[in-house]
Amino acid sequence: MQQLTSQALEHMIPQQTKTSILIIGGAEDKVHGREILQTFFHRAGASNANLAIIPSASREPAIQGERYRKIFEEMGAKSIEIFDIRERYHCEEPKWHAFLETCTGVFMTGGDQLRLYSLLADTLLMEKIRKGSRQGRMALAGTSAGAAVMGHHMIAGGGSGESPNRSLVDMATGLDILPELIVDQHFHNRNRMARLISAIAAHPDKIGIGIDEDTCALFEAEGLLRVVGKGSVTIVDTHEMSYTNLVNVGATDPLSVFNLRVHILSYGDQYNFHSRCPSSAPSV
Repeated sequence: MQQLTSQALEHMIPQQTKTSILIIGGAEDKVHGREILQTFFHRAGASNANLAIIPSASREPAIQGERYRKIFEEMGAKSIEIFDIRERYHCEEPKWHAFLETCTGVFMTGGDQLRLYSLLADTLLMEKIRKGSRQGRMALAGTSAGAAVMGHHMIAGGGSGESPNRSLVDMATGLDILPELIVDQHFHNRNRMARLISAIAAHPDKIGIGIDEDTCALFEAEGLLRVVGKGSVTIVDTHEMSYTNLVNVGATDPLSVFNLRVHILSYGDQYNFHSRCPSSAPSV
């Protein structure tokens, strides 16, 4: 397998955004300091925030939606709307489209990423959210399942704790918000490094990002990621990957993957997708 061309590498750089996209590894603190949720709240306008909560990935969307509504009300959001989408035709609800005209932040909760995709994909509502986040009109956050759907290719399920192999990961199509990424969540908490490597071996034109619980990969303008929260963010960079035996072995056979570059970032560390270089948090 040859190294990726420079043209292919350009497509791996997350598209520029003028606002914040927050990819949260799940189980973010909702009780004490709420640092990650506070970060989203402030990026979405703080006391001027008009927030949309999408709890559709959850089996209990009403309960999940109200939980986040209460949190953001306590923080002082100006207005909050729960987009309780349980069927695809609900995405046509006029009041939600009207709300997006002044919306400053959208938060997608956890649950089942396949359910979230099946309800939102290829709808005008999702297109407006995607466009608004890229143009800087709203912040966008997703936690757990809401994080998994961020890429064009999505990890829909799989195992953990084994050597990388094709059967370890189930792939599906995501919501294409940051199409260059493959995201895995609850990462070190559920021992998912082999799962992410298995996904990346099959899609070497993407960059793998594994995000721990109560941890956020905060994407800012100019292709820059910064870590917020208590855990770590793992970057699996394939641009120097030189070989994999993926197409030559059985589904449960161990994979060979040569020349991956792995970075593990903790609080305040940054990663620049243009230079493909990490930088440490400033010393205090």
